[in-house]
Amino acid sequence: MQLIFLVLLVLIAFAANSVLGRMAISWGYMDALGFGLLRLAAGAVMLSGLCLLRGHGLRQPLWASLRGGAALTLYMIGFCLAYQGLDAGLGALVLFGVVQIAMFGWGALRGNRVGAGQLAGAGLAFIALAYVVWPDQKLQVPLWEAGLMALSGLGWAAYSLLGRGVRDPIAASAVNFLWATGLMLPFVWLFQVEAVISAPGIALAVLSGAVTSGLGYALWYRVLPQLQPAVAATIQLSVPVIAILGGVIWLSEPLGLRLVLGTLGVLAGIALVIWAPRLASFKRA
Repeated sequence: MQLIFLVLLVLIAFAANSVLGRMAISWGYMDALGFGLLRLAAGAVMLSGLCLLRGHGLRQPLWASLRGGAALTLYMIGFCLAYQGLDAGLGALVLFGVVQIAMFGWGALRGNRVGAGQLAGAGLAFIALAYVVWPDQKLQVPLWEAGLMALSGLGWAAYSLLGRGVRDPIAASAVNFLWATGLMLPFVWLFQVEAVISAPGIALAVLSGAVTSGLGYALWYRVLPQLQPAVAATIQLSVPVIAILGGVIWLSEPLGLRLVLGTLGVLAGIALVIWAPRLASFKRA
């Protein structure tokens, strides 16, 4: 039960990041790259402060730090740049579709068998997510932005997989955020078209970085070793649905039958991925 509770907290934190980013960027409080940079910096400050309070140093092997920081930077850069020209729903499909493929593939290479039931559950969850977020208007896919979002998905998949081997999730996350903040600076300088800064935008970025990103990502590293890659990949498909529900609650966005049916489909797919191995073991017994 504790693991389920912690996983739910992580997923809510991930979805809250989407809602906070939508509020800051779409409402014109802050530009996308500036928001991403401040989000990383706030997360680094929060996590470093927690390490100091616990009396733990910010120590991590250099190679592990570079990999974690680079993966987090790739995710953030691709995400920020892609959403400047990509529909939010289509972006979610590309992002989490790539995350699923990468994490399923890596698990298979590492010897984690994925049964037919788990594949069916992942497919059901992805189709249900597509049903929820697929754009209503005539679809135009900008290849550059879609490619950036795919790179973002690879970055997040790599960041998640790296988290399975860390011993101190808070210290590892702090170092990763520090490296990512520094690595992102030249990209902001190169690609930022127009800086937009306001007090509400700063507040939203700090909240997103310090709480829902910093603490949320550290908690994600805490639970990852207890999840199979297939399960870790599939449960993340619920994040866009939770974000949409958050938009309904906090941003007064409409709630329709499409969202309700899609949510049930995503939950059913996730349940199948989690329970399929146990059902297969029960049948063999």
